[in-house]
Amino acid sequence: VQLQASGGGLVQAGDSLTLSCAASGGLARSYTIGWFRQAPGHEREFVAAFKNGDRKYSELVKGRFTISRDSAKNTVTLRMTNLEPEDTAVYYCAATTVVWGRVTEEAFYRYWGQGTLVTVSS
Repeated sequence: VQLQASGGGLVQAGDSLTLSCAASGGLARSYTIGWFRQAPGHEREFVAAFKNGDRKYSELVKGRFTISRDSAKNTVTLRMTNLEPEDTAVYYCAATTVVWGRVTEEAFYRYWGQGTLVTVSS
């Protein structure tokens, strides 16, 4: 599985942005797709995960970010609203078949995209 994340860019605080994650050969529904991010000088952290309608979010983004599957485009999107400068990071999408209870743990993700940079100015 090869993943490609896209949609990053430079926005202002309060703006919205949508990231997309596409997979070569399509995204099998047996996979959980997760979004992680890594800010400069910080470790990579969990953002959100999606599988077959189930969703999980980091407390830092809950209520502002929405993860969903676009079946028509066969992608998983991360809709980010009310962005804050603290959201500035490289965002990665990844795929795993780990049990749902562990989808926040990056060590269980086998496939990773290359990352897309989101910069939020104040």
